[in-house]
Amino acid sequence: MLAQPFTISISQAVLDDLHDRLARTRWPDGIREAGWAYGSAPEYVKELVSYWRDGFDWKKQERYLNRFSHFHTEIEGLNVHFIHVRRTGRKEKPLLLLHGWPSSFIQMLKIIPYLEPSFDLVIPSLIGYGFSQASLEPGMSVGKMAGMFHSLMTDVLGYNRYAIRGGDLGAGVLSQMAVLHPEAVIGTHSGGTYPWVDFEHLPPNLTPAEKEFVANVKRWREEEMGYAVLHATKPQTLAYALNDSPAGLAAWIIEKFRRWSDCDGSVERRFTKDELLTNLTIYWATGTINSSMRLYYETTRNPGNYSAIPVPHAMLMPSKDMFPTPKEWIERQGTPARYTEIDRGGHFLEWEEPEIVARDILEFLKDLS
Repeated sequence: MLAQPFTISISQAVLDDLHDRLARTRWPDGIREAGWAYGSAPEYVKELVSYWRDGFDWKKQERYLNRFSHFHTEIEGLNVHFIHVRRTGRKEKPLLLLHGWPSSFIQMLKIIPYLEPSFDLVIPSLIGYGFSQASLEPGMSVGKMAGMFHSLMTDVLGYNRYAIRGGDLGAGVLSQMAVLHPEAVIGTHSGGTYPWVDFEHLPPNLTPAEKEFVANVKRWREEEMGYAVLHATKPQTLAYALNDSPAGLAAWIIEKFRRWSDCDGSVERRFTKDELLTNLTIYWATGTINSSMRLYYETTRNPGNYSAIPVPHAMLMPSKDMFPTPKEWIERQGTPARYTEIDRGGHFLEWEEPEIVARDILEFLKDLS
């Protein structure tokens, strides 16, 4: 399998159609002065859509993205997109970086300068996200992707051994890669939250930190998990609206960036409008919101093997993610080789705190080979 250079180029016709749809947005009503209580705040979504229509320069962002070395390769009949950053003149140590939903490969761009002196970096778009082709057959779960990304690292790029960093659904792919191919995985590095709690069979000896965690998970499931239930049950129904309305797509995704990041309720404290809209434009122009959500559906029905990760594993736990998971709970699933808590950062940690993440990865992997 060969990798072919790839240049991001969204046609002017697609951009003109986007501009026209933004201009013709049919706005819903909203409760006065409710802010974000009912979901995405109308005032902010209107502000963002206005800038997307009249101020955002996609071609400028496209030129920035194309400064990186992009490739396409065919794996199991699908075109898979990735960025490849090679160290020069030093022994290779490959590191695969995996994003989740509702993010994209651009989540990893700010961390590149901190990591490229030490690693060959491989930064793909998950299958059915952005510039990676969607499968129109059932079964594209995190376990299925695990096999494909192992093939990317070994068959396409020729690495015998590699390390992985991932978050959100990327962490799900990461864990399956370690379980399915432990001989090839040097170590895994993830962070954030551990949402899988069996409330009917809780351990009898929970620590105070674990009790707080369980309560937080329960509250989060009751108040914040509606999106995931919909993705995991009827993604096709939602896709008609989000694939047809850029304003609807923005409202669905931006609310998560605000709620899940360490932004203290103001999303632009962490992400500029240009950053948010670059991510949104990738979803819009590639038409991949449906296939991105479908990963929840497929993984719910085929979750894979979630036994303890059989390779050295590190966790970096930020304080402002959905519900930070205490070390004691993690250790019930298998003792990590490294567990680090930090007092900042949220769900999009490589984007929010790239230097902190890079430093922890370097410390974890320095003695592994």
